[in-house]
Amino acid sequence: DVQLQASGGGLVQAGGSLRLSCAASGFTFDGYAIGWFRQAPGKEREGVSCISFVDGSTFHADSVKGRFTISSDNAKNTVYLYMNSLKPEDTAVYYCAAAEGYFLSTVVGAPGPREMDYWGQGTLVTVSS
Repeated sequence: DVQLQASGGGLVQAGGSLRLSCAASGFTFDGYAIGWFRQAPGKEREGVSCISFVDGSTFHADSVKGRFTISSDNAKNTVYLYMNSLKPEDTAVYYCAAAEGYFLSTVVGAPGPREMDYWGQGTLVTVSS
């Protein structure tokens, strides 16, 4: 079975850093894209960052560009989201998701949650001011 396990959330002060991990099992990254999404209270789930192992491209939303970095350790079958210079508006539940055969380079704007095939549970990130 395909499973995604997100971890690494927590409470951090504004300006601080966190590293989120998305550990995958039941499949390898080849042929998939892995995305990070977040959902704040009362808001829709939005795409934050994504990496495609189909076409080698990455995406970061404008709101996190320059602060967040997505990377992978294929040997550990894990995708990371490095979050620096955190702001209170980054507070949300963060989810990782996988989409099979996803050509990120052809996507205009952020990947949509409905395009993902598999989801992990969320991990809460709280940034205090």
